[in-house]
Amino acid sequence: MKSILLIGLGHFGFSLAEKLNELHHEVMAVDRDEDLVNRVLPLVTDAQIGDAADEAFLRTLGVDNYDLCFVCIGEDFQSSLEITSLLKELGARKVISLACREVHRKFLLRNGADEVIYPEKQMASWAAIRYAVDHVLDYIAIDSEFAIYDVEVPAQWDGKTVGTLDIRKRFNLNVLAVRSSGAPTMAVTSDTELHGGQTILVLGKWKDVQRCLGI
Repeated sequence: MKSILLIGLGHFGFSLAEKLNELHHEVMAVDRDEDLVNRVLPLVTDAQIGDAADEAFLRTLGVDNYDLCFVCIGEDFQSSLEITSLLKELGARKVISLACREVHRKFLLRNGADEVIYPEKQMASWAAIRYAVDHVLDYIAIDSEFAIYDVEVPAQWDGKTVGTLDIRKRFNLNVLAVRSSGAPTMAVTSDTELHGGQTILVLGKWKDVQRCLGI
């Protein structure tokens, strides 16, 4: 369990609060809008109405006591930048800020953000691969190069084992798990046999996934 300061309760901030609640973290939520604060109260440990861009108010929150500080004010970049900078000045351990544009991401990183969430760009990249590329059902980016891809088992692999296919050597891809409809995800060994209708989770670069699947 982590202690988390969540500033900004718009659509993204509220959704984040919902997930953090599911994960059983202790969350202090802050927003200037009383209605938004009242709405999130059932999901968080505590909540306050206030302007986090006001240094005096921010000091009262004891920001250095939180494991993480989220700044979810994408629609007001000036406030987001000020709050991000103030949090680091006041000793925040880790600040994660929301950006709506690439230029915002760069300025937030320069002004104290340890990491920046850029949901529109990240979702656009996910949607392009998920819906416009055959045989790829999902993916999770790890960094700028590597991701975990959920891909359909190619027809020519049906009945062959992971060891026989030597996927890692041939395609520079690590097979992490195998999934079948209605069955639990299976850990992979060299003796794991693959079949049509299954999907595999592979870790690697997009260019290697393309080469592997012939796309």
